[in-house]
Amino acid sequence: MIKRLTLLFVAALSLSAYAEPKKLLVVTVTTGFRHSSIETAEKVLAELGAKSGAFNVDFVHQPEGQPKNPGKAPERGPKDTDESFKAKAEAYSKASADFNEANKIWNDKIKAYMADKMALDKIKGYDGFVFANTTGDLLLPDREGFIKLIEGGKAFIAMHSGSDTYHPFRGYIDMLGGEFETHKSQVEIQPVVHDPAHPITKTVPLGWKVFDEIYIIKTFDKAKVHGLLGLNTHPNLEQMRAEAAQRKEKNIQDPKKDADLKDVEAQKGRYYPVSWCKEYGAGRVYYNSLGHREDVWDPTWKADTKERKNSPEIADTYQEMILAGIKWALKLEEGVSTPGNIP
Repeated sequence: MIKRLTLLFVAALSLSAYAEPKKLLVVTVTTGFRHSSIETAEKVLAELGAKSGAFNVDFVHQPEGQPKNPGKAPERGPKDTDESFKAKAEAYSKASADFNEANKIWNDKIKAYMADKMALDKIKGYDGFVFANTTGDLLLPDREGFIKLIEGGKAFIAMHSGSDTYHPFRGYIDMLGGEFETHKSQVEIQPVVHDPAHPITKTVPLGWKVFDEIYIIKTFDKAKVHGLLGLNTHPNLEQMRAEAAQRKEKNIQDPKKDADLKDVEAQKGRYYPVSWCKEYGAGRVYYNSLGHREDVWDPTWKADTKERKNSPEIADTYQEMILAGIKWALKLEEGVSTPGNIP
């Protein structure tokens, strides 16, 4: 593992010997769900920049005080009485009202914060931008102007829920190439490597597997991107079939899960992208939907504990992809990005 990363960083250092490091602005602001892995992502991105010498990193961090969403409304359980369920519903209704009021104040705070941090005259000097697990409407002061920066030649890199960002703003989705639709439970996948010769995926070992929350992506046209990683079957199909078999063996009825399985089986023939890159005007875009879990990002996170599902080597590979993707998007490395390579 150490030898592998050392060789990667030595190669990157040879680049920095004759070029000034590029400037990257990493945004980790969220107005929707906030991933616990964001702090790990920030640490890893800063380390990759420092160790490689290819780029320097500045951050637009999350301001303090984001209110906590109460989540889904309670469902009546088999042990609930009319009185107990009414109490749950009333408590949820109050929590939702309190959240909505606090969220209005929060959004005003974010709007002012982003107007300062992401003003075009302040960010136009950066060579590229990373949206690391952002979510929701980021309230950029000039979102169209930001997209034009990418189109004019800047780099754009997004991980995981960077695709769960700015859903109503089609300019962002068109630039990125797809958007988050949904996900099911975390699962191990073995993605197809569409371009083993590309600098982003050339270090992915044969048969590489990773355990993570796997996104289902919509508004995606494989003819418009250069595919890097993908799946030809739903990531949770075999998992759901195994769970259905267990329910049948134990005579457990769960109509909702049975319906979910039928829905997934009905999607036969659908392609499920995991990672891609693309040209966008004079700029370059790289997206990797992995990165929900800390142990995907960091080979040292909770080492030798049951909480760790991915080996350090799996995280090493992910870091190698992210570093190469950043360098490719910054035009520090060349690689074919012709769209339409996904069968």
